[in-house]
Amino acid sequence: MENKDLQIAQQATMKDIGEIAAELGLKETDIERFGNHKAKIRLDVMEKFEKKKDGRVILVSAINPTPAGEGKSTTTVGLGQAFTKIGEQAIIALREPSLGPAMGVKGGAAGGGHAQVVPMEDINLHFTGDIHAVTTATNAISAMIDNHLHQGNDLGIDPRRITWKRGLDMNDRALRQVTVGLGGVGNSVPREDGFNITVASEIMAVLCLARDIHDLKARTRRIVIGYTYDRRPITVGDLGAEGAVTLVLKDAIKPNLVQTLENTPALMHGGPFANIAHGANSIIATNMARKLADYVITEAGFGADLGAEKFMNIKSRQAGFDPSAVVLVATVRALKMHGGVKKDDLREENVDALRQGIENLEKHIETIQAFKLPYVIAVNHFVHDTEAELSALTGWLEENGHTYSVSKVWEEGGAGGVDLARKVLEKVEANDGSFTRLYRNEDSLEDKIRAIATTVYGAKDVAFSKKAKNQLRRYKREGWDDLQVCMAKTQMSLSDDPKAYGRPRDFVLNVRELSPSLGAGFIVAMTGDMMTMPGLPKRPAAVDMDIDDEGNAKGLF
Repeated sequence: MENKDLQIAQQATMKDIGEIAAELGLKETDIERFGNHKAKIRLDVMEKFEKKKDGRVILVSAINPTPAGEGKSTTTVGLGQAFTKIGEQAIIALREPSLGPAMGVKGGAAGGGHAQVVPMEDINLHFTGDIHAVTTATNAISAMIDNHLHQGNDLGIDPRRITWKRGLDMNDRALRQVTVGLGGVGNSVPREDGFNITVASEIMAVLCLARDIHDLKARTRRIVIGYTYDRRPITVGDLGAEGAVTLVLKDAIKPNLVQTLENTPALMHGGPFANIAHGANSIIATNMARKLADYVITEAGFGADLGAEKFMNIKSRQAGFDPSAVVLVATVRALKMHGGVKKDDLREENVDALRQGIENLEKHIETIQAFKLPYVIAVNHFVHDTEAELSALTGWLEENGHTYSVSKVWEEGGAGGVDLARKVLEKVEANDGSFTRLYRNEDSLEDKIRAIATTVYGAKDVAFSKKAKNQLRRYKREGWDDLQVCMAKTQMSLSDDPKAYGRPRDFVLNVRELSPSLGAGFIVAMTGDMMTMPGLPKRPAAVDMDIDDEGNAKGLF
């Protein structure tokens, strides 16, 4: 039986992408077509809109995700459609899906039901080739590293201290640790290596944080790939590889223009994970969207503890704008799981578990309040939600003074989000400009990590491993203390324990090691058992994927 999301997407009536571009004030010469329904936007269009007032950015975030699903991307798309329906000029800004999760368990990132970005099959498969370009650029650096070792190693790179990994856009646990260079003297120097999933690579982060092609090249030059025998950092610039990498990415840096089921424009560009990387679409796409529309509706990956925190402290800081409001997505189903209900029992009414799970939502609300931003809670409605459960949730929201809207965009498209859109608009207009970030760049790395752990996660303290403590001292000597921090943490929990649902209290966050991402402008702090190459589940989603005799996708969500 076909998945309803795919059926709905395949029945969509799409406008020619030239029409969508024209509605944004773009000419045919401003876009580079990939058929009739996809296009890249040339970067020089920013010059045409340089004096136009910037649109306001609305961030969609969520509670900690569960296997029950929260519908953050669906809410983002539906909210964009709702803005259009009430006569506002809006554009959606999303990340591109990675093939790894698509063929694993998470699914795509184009929304669902009647709130989708199309063409859905293209977007969730190869799209315009951006992620492939990032994979190629990542592996080009690896090839140049091993060639440098083979050709005499003039830089004195210590093969034991090469930190750069190869990339693949697939969940493949067998590639987490590999040995390369075997087979004799003609095959370079044998050494241990490994793969990251492409969307966790620093090249993806650099692509999404660069302001233009020149900044992309400069950031690539700064990437640390390893260390010499005397512990001096070696960069991509030392290898002379930044030019080639930038050349490979010259088209990938251009944002992709598509549309929703209701023909609202959408920019989909870049795809860094939020549990490992910074989890937001590109700065170029977001800043371009701010020039093309009055309202930019974007999302950041996973819960507010990951994507939203990084959006505030990393992306918007580097992009040079302040968000205007936040939409926090929650579902009855997910809150019941946070209250202890198993996935197979979610259809049974359980108001007590729901009330227990509300603690998770409460903590994420406190996080948004810490940034001093106005917010609306989007209660993403599911057909099996009971009246008693919905009443318990909305009653709690009312009693505690939280603005909310029951959103039905999956079922009704933009019409199901009109109330949400109007309430978000009210919050945007009421924004008093008091937005604040959790730390200053000049704070120490340790203080930045503690600020995130205690304020956002609710940890009582942070424990640094011996390795992490040594790295903190070394990074301070290198002058890297003023960089931002990108936390690598499980998305399933506020803590570093993926099984700790709800609102964990009195826990200590464990930081096991750090790694510099100088090109991205941050230091990654690895917590718990986080890995940068996921694995497939026992029954991957790929098992159900196929293609029919007419060339149409089957089993794709």
